[in-house]
Amino acid sequence: MSVSFDYRIPTRMIFGAGKLEELGTVSLPGSKALIVLSAGTAMKKQGYLDRVVALLKKNGAESVIFDRILPNPIKDHIMEGAALARKEKCDFVVGLGGGSSIDSAKSIALMAKNPGDYWDYIGGGTGKGLPVKEGALPVVAITTTAGTGTEADPWTVITNLETKEKIGFGTGDTYPVLSIIDPELMLSVPPSLTAYQGFDAFFHAAEGYIATIATPVSDAYALKSIELLNTWLPLAVADGGNLEARTNVALANTLSGMVESTSSCTSEHSMEHALSAYHPELPHGAGLIMLSLPYFEKFADVCPERLAVMGQVMGEEATARGFLKALAKLQKACGVDSLKMSDYGIGEGELSVLAENAHSAMGGLYDMDRKRLAVEDTRRIMEKAFR
Repeated sequence: MSVSFDYRIPTRMIFGAGKLEELGTVSLPGSKALIVLSAGTAMKKQGYLDRVVALLKKNGAESVIFDRILPNPIKDHIMEGAALARKEKCDFVVGLGGGSSIDSAKSIALMAKNPGDYWDYIGGGTGKGLPVKEGALPVVAITTTAGTGTEADPWTVITNLETKEKIGFGTGDTYPVLSIIDPELMLSVPPSLTAYQGFDAFFHAAEGYIATIATPVSDAYALKSIELLNTWLPLAVADGGNLEARTNVALANTLSGMVESTSSCTSEHSMEHALSAYHPELPHGAGLIMLSLPYFEKFADVCPERLAVMGQVMGEEATARGFLKALAKLQKACGVDSLKMSDYGIGEGELSVLAENAHSAMGGLYDMDRKRLAVEDTRRIMEKAFR
């Protein structure tokens, strides 16, 4: 078997409990930061924002705050943040929080240096696919959740409210130059969000493992991430103060981001993006959980050997059915096995529209599937997942 791959993850990652303190001494990519965080209160309430501001100041950097980001980030806020970065002459961007804040930091960093509208550069859906000529401001990622792996990849997911499109994007310039992953910052995440975020990381790894562009490198990251999440995610959900569990889930998450840098998501993510583009109150991880069993069942006969290996590392028999059984058990252990689309306002009558959106907005990920799915296949998967 011939093997070939192209590996590039240029991010310096500082991982471990208490490592946030290194922000005060590490080499920074600039002298004035735009700190991007959510519109919620957690970063301020937990004191994380004040700590970051103080550590940057100790390290000789000024900072400006942009705290408008939604759980499903929107294009309007990217443009607002970029305008603020230019006005304040910020020369780097800090993403503080979960995937939404760090993703937004990447997109803001790009638009702080490039003209026009953010959607001009998006390659899918109604985006114009223009080349990014001016690069991006350097990004520092400080993650306080374990879900997207965005600290280890260039990708950012933003929603265009006008067109109801939620699309991933990234360039070589949107890799963070520095990421700090401190599990102590994750101790306060509530159980349900811990589960949703952990499963997002799980599906980055699992989809990356079955993607057509998987490599031996991405496989190694993916299988270790899956193994760690299977063991430690239920413990982190049950006891958020368990630092060992938080550390191992955080490691699994960072590994899943490295999968995203060396392989790719598949169409399960296209499907979920459609759900949360139309229903932004739906947590991304929850949507993936709802879709997952019928989605992976669709591939049980397409790449059974890949599912079998995942089943084996999760402690079940080395068969495709073993993986589906393990996945169902993990969902039950984390208390997310009874999620319903209808609880988030999704109606069965709109599934055809959502299936069409999955293909039009994020059709590129369907190229990563080992069997090409038609719109009708997507609709059937959504129907099986609906309750």
